[in-house]
Amino acid sequence: MPGILVCDDDREIVDAIEIYLQQEGFEVFKAYDGIQALQILQEHEIQLAIIDVMMPKMDGIHCTMKIREKSSIPIIILSAKSEDTDKILGLNIGADDYVAKPFNPLELVARVKSNLRRYTKLGSIPEQDSSQIFTVGGLVINDASKEVMVDGESVKMTPMEYNILLFLVKNKGKVFSINQIYENIWNETAVGADNTVAVHIRHIREKIEINPKEPRYLKVVWGVGYKIEADA
Repeated sequence: MPGILVCDDDREIVDAIEIYLQQEGFEVFKAYDGIQALQILQEHEIQLAIIDVMMPKMDGIHCTMKIREKSSIPIIILSAKSEDTDKILGLNIGADDYVAKPFNPLELVARVKSNLRRYTKLGSIPEQDSSQIFTVGGLVINDASKEVMVDGESVKMTPMEYNILLFLVKNKGKVFSINQIYENIWNETAVGADNTVAVHIRHIREKIEINPKEPRYLKVVWGVGYKIEADA
């Protein structure tokens, strides 16, 4: 049974999320500030974390940063709908997804399932006959072992970053709009996807490019979208 960490200083919200997740068969671990969340992560096997931004003692942004130092589990950030800067900041420091308050509990559960599917696939044991290696210049993705190498050096990526990069590398030379990337990776209609995709793209560049401002691999085609250069 997947363990889900729910962290919010509003106990009613935590209890409500717990009810919906338990109905889907998840085991829920509850925390009310970032310090409690980190302690739970040390003591239990957690597959996904739902973390509010505004909390006492340690807020969700600093908590997410601490988690990312040691773990690549999916993290869904919760924040007030009006605080778009929270969304961008959360994605910037390693969150995988974002849900605005007030939210539909069923939508949150759907996002939990979607992120878990991607994470489980990323960490799954490769089949013995699988040798899915994709290469562009010094960039190598082994989709059997879910490993990314740049010039012989291993690059650590979140599940969302990995899926975006793999999608673009598999279709190297082809330009995809932000909406096309979002719909292919998130498997849902793109509504206001610009910031979400752009933040993940920037993160990928910072990890695979020597100079992210003059990228060798992940190029922007102004007014159209992004592509992986076929002959990098």
